[in-house]
Parts: sequence; C-alpha cells; structure tokens
Amino acid sequence: MTHDHTHHTPDSHTPEPQARLPWYRTWTGLAGLGVAAVAAVYLSLYHVTHVLDALPFVLLLLCPLMHVFMHGGHGHGGHGGGSDSADRPNKGGSP
Repeated sequence: MTHDHTHHTPDSHTPEPQARLPWYRTWTGLAGLGVAAVAAVYLSLYHVTHVLDALPFVLLLLCPLMHVFMHGGHGHGGHGGGSDSADRPNKGGSP
C-alpha cells in the first residue's frame, strides 16, 4: 500500500481557461445584430417620420445609458474619503 504524497499544483491538471468571446462574436450576438440591421433598414425605408419623431427621446435616453455603460473601466469600486486625483497622471497642462 503505497500512496503518492507528491503535491500537485492546481494548474498541473487543469487546462487553461479559454478566453470568452465578445457577445457580438457569438451566434446569438450575430443573430441579434442581423435582426437589428433588418429592423433599422425597415424603419429607415418605411417609417422615416416615426423615426424622426422619436429622435429627441432617443437622444435623451442615450445620456444615462452612456453614463452607465461607459464608466465601466474607471475603477469606481470604492469611494473613500480622500480624493484620488493625486494618483492619476496629469494630462497636459501645468502640474
């Protein structure tokens, strides 16, 4: 009765995880983009007045959507008591 007492690292037997594809490179994403393209062509050809009537509301809706989705990479995880402006490099201008 012999037992193997060697320690294996967790990475020695597990394959490397594959990088996830962006949503627009999956079959579902491509199908959704295709449906959106067909809908855009249909609306632009047959319902131009409805699209132009809704344009101001779409522009107003884009403001909060851009705020929500475009702040993803800023690292707003924890808002401490201090300002983190000293940690960021100065983009042009005086120090």
